[in-house]
Amino acid sequence: MSGKLRFYASLLFAVSSVLAAAASDDVKIAVYWGQNASEGTLRDTCSTGLYAYVNIAFLSTFGDGRAPVLNLADHCDPPSGGCASLATDIASCQSVGVKVLLSIGGGALGGYNLSSPSDAQGVAAYLWDNFLGGTGVAGAPRPLGGAVLDGIDFDIEAPSQYYDDLARNLTSLYRGDARGRAYMLTAAPQCPFPDASLATALGTGLFDHVWVQFYNNPPCQYAPGDDAALRSSWRQWTAGLPSATVFLGLPASLDAAGSGFVDADTLASQVLPAVEGAPNYGGIMLWSRSYDKDTGFSVKLQGILQNRNDQTGTDRVTLSDAFVFLLTSSQS
Repeated sequence: MSGKLRFYASLLFAVSSVLAAAASDDVKIAVYWGQNASEGTLRDTCSTGLYAYVNIAFLSTFGDGRAPVLNLADHCDPPSGGCASLATDIASCQSVGVKVLLSIGGGALGGYNLSSPSDAQGVAAYLWDNFLGGTGVAGAPRPLGGAVLDGIDFDIEAPSQYYDDLARNLTSLYRGDARGRAYMLTAAPQCPFPDASLATALGTGLFDHVWVQFYNNPPCQYAPGDDAALRSSWRQWTAGLPSATVFLGLPASLDAAGSGFVDADTLASQVLPAVEGAPNYGGIMLWSRSYDKDTGFSVKLQGILQNRNDQTGTDRVTLSDAFVFLLTSSQS
């Protein structure tokens, strides 16, 4: 093969590889479910095929001697055992590859904080026994029936200590699972870096996915026509969490948050190209399923990205044909 032919062949391979990478799969989406009965059932949420992760929201009261409280709005009534019926929905989600987690904390739904390392150990044991791989507590039915969730999500919006202890204790319980099942730790910090509530916990390096909330925080979120603040904060988060996969957390509608909404067209054309180059980019997180269902945000976004990928595939074929022509010509 001549030097010129080798050059063209190398160039063709490089261009094809870049274009193949650009035509990636649809974006992975994590979503919160549980705070609005109009959002539909958990089973229906998973059956849309839109989401890779669903966070059941929220265990809104725990720690410091409080009796834990699961708050799922009007979906079911935990004290009466009414949420045990969700076990079949959770199994349905998991059967189609959707990971289902329990989110602890949230907004002003209850009260929560950890008072000491031993308190964190007790909360970890409660979560393990009641929602994960534990055997439950004698005389106390599991709130979600026989469901075994895929992990715990930390949505901690009140500054507190000892969440690093909670993460370590949960990880220790995860690793001791007799069935060898894998569980996840995820978190939803605010975008100002480092997060006031979770910096120490995230510093343990134990979290699998971190969906950063780039909303309700003007200094680090998208502003119409200006993504500089978001880009800067995104670089801090992805560089600061090398062992985690980082997701871009956004509201699914203008009504879902006080600020930070990005419409699907702008997200696909301007914001995602600025963030998806990070080696630990994972996808996006949406608050919440109810808003997403009302607006069709994720449906529109996936459609836009699919069209982009289809066009990239067409361009790849066209460019490949051009290079084949050049290769053929170089031999004549």
